[in-house]
Parts: sequence; structure tokens; C-alpha cells
Amino acid sequence: MTAPIRHLIAGNWKMNGLKAQLTEAIEVNKAISAGVNADVLICPPASLVMVMAEVLKSGPLVIGGQDCHASATGANTGDVSAEMLADAGAKAVILGHSERRADHGETCGDVLAKVKAAHRSGLVAIVCIGESDGQRRAGLTIDVVVRQLKNSLPDTAASSNTVIAYEPVWAIGTGLTPTVAEVTDVHATIRNALKQRFGADGAEFHILYGGSVKPSNAKELMAIANVNGALVGGASLKASDFLEIVRAV
Repeated sequence: MTAPIRHLIAGNWKMNGLKAQLTEAIEVNKAISAGVNADVLICPPASLVMVMAEVLKSGPLVIGGQDCHASATGANTGDVSAEMLADAGAKAVILGHSERRADHGETCGDVLAKVKAAHRSGLVAIVCIGESDGQRRAGLTIDVVVRQLKNSLPDTAASSNTVIAYEPVWAIGTGLTPTVAEVTDVHATIRNALKQRFGADGAEFHILYGGSVKPSNAKELMAIANVNGALVGGASLKASDFLEIVRAV
């Protein structure tokens, strides 16, 4: 029997955070240093990756980026490469988030190229997939999730370099969450798809749930089969809230 997958709680600060907010990350780092039942990651804006990594270099809190360009270098004003994130101290990067797919028109092909870049630079790729409200109402949740999973991952993806985050778009920032039955069904579908494509290693991938995760619902969500952690948005900005989620595991 394989050992249970250790939960991963990842915080996505999105376009929030100045140097003054480093105190929140320091507080999280201090608290988890005493021991928790999960690995913990914070993905601050690019402007804080290096300074946060430096401040926390001796602690257990891992730092990640929120996006990267597919190329290592180039005339891409305003973009950040995976190599730059790694050089700044990041260990992981969020890719294919619904806000990137919607706001920047990113396709699964774009995400695929970025995942390859993350792997090239030694970063763990946290690949986001999820359906919109319209797709959900049309009964297309499983079709959308399976398609995005298939088309966003290269064949070189493995449990050691890739994490999957299921984020129903309609639940992000709305306070709404799917039912336990809905999350169970989607995560089981993702797990089965991973095992079909990657064999035994497919059973070892982290599959995170994201979408209005907060202290009040974290314990219930983290107890669902094939939910191996959470991708947390707004609740990760305040150490006290984020730590409640971490301790819900």
C-alpha cells in the first residue's frame, strides 16, 4: 500500500503585497517551523519573490511565482522567465490560473509551453484547471477538466515536478464552493486521468482544490478523497487565516 500523499497548502497572493506584508509570511514561517501536517508554499507577486526568499531562506516556508514566460530569455518586456524565478529563490510556479486564461487569453497550448519551461528550470509547475459557471450549468465540468488536463501537461510531467490544482472558476473569490460530492467526483476523475496517462506515478500527483477556500470550510474540503491540499487566494494574505487552513489538515 502506498503511503498517503502529504498535503500541500499553497497561497496565491495574486496582485497583492508590498514589503510591509512580509511580516505575514514571516509569521507563517515561524508558526509552521514548530511543525504542521502539511507542506506550505506562498506565491507572492514577482516583486517580492527574491526578498521573501531571502528573508525566509532558513525556514520551511517555500516560495513560488505566479506565472512565467515560456522562453528563458528574449525581447519580452514585462515578462519573467522560469529561470529568473528560480534564480530569485522560487521553487514552484503557478501556471494556467483561470485569471491568466481569461484575462490574458492563455490557451492550453500556452500553458503547456510554460509547464515545459518550469520543468526546464527545475521549478515545480502548479497547473490550474477548472470550468466556468456557464460550462458547469451546461453539464460540461468533467469534459472541460479532462480536456484542460490533457492539453496542459507535457509527457514529461511527473509527481515530482507537477501539481494539479482544480479551481472551479465560478467559485474563485465568490464565497461559493462546490458540494463535497462535486469535489469528490472531479478529483476522482482527475486522479483516474493521471493514472491512465502516467501509470503508477499518476497515483502520486498532488491534486489541490482551490476556489474560496477559507478557515470555515478547509477541514471538510481537506478530508475529501484525492484532495491533497489547497490553492488558497484571499485567505492566504493574512497569516492567521492562512494558518487556520494549514492546521485544518
